[in-house]
Amino acid sequence: MTKFRPLHDRVVVRRVTSDEKTVGGIIIPDTAKEKPMEGEVVSVGPGARNEQGQIVALDVKAGDRVLFGKWSGTEVKIGSEELLIMKESDIMGVIAS
Repeated sequence: MTKFRPLHDRVVVRRVTSDEKTVGGIIIPDTAKEKPMEGEVVSVGPGARNEQGQIVALDVKAGDRVLFGKWSGTEVKIGSEELLIMKESDIMGVIAS
């Protein structure tokens, strides 16, 4: 991946690919698949500033698996990889392993 550092409270997320078959073995074509709402955090910004001007660190870190809203983030292509850039507030939670 090309070096990219998000600013403020933004997070770069790589979508986790979903299964291409249903439980019953039916293959789902790309056009019928919904984009996954689960991803892996690639990088995070330093944090947002509070009212006193201090930087408040983010709760997520690179490598975390997260859930986010269906319409969250902005899709971008960095190098050859398609990623999402979103604010930390768009992330609903971290999936514990």
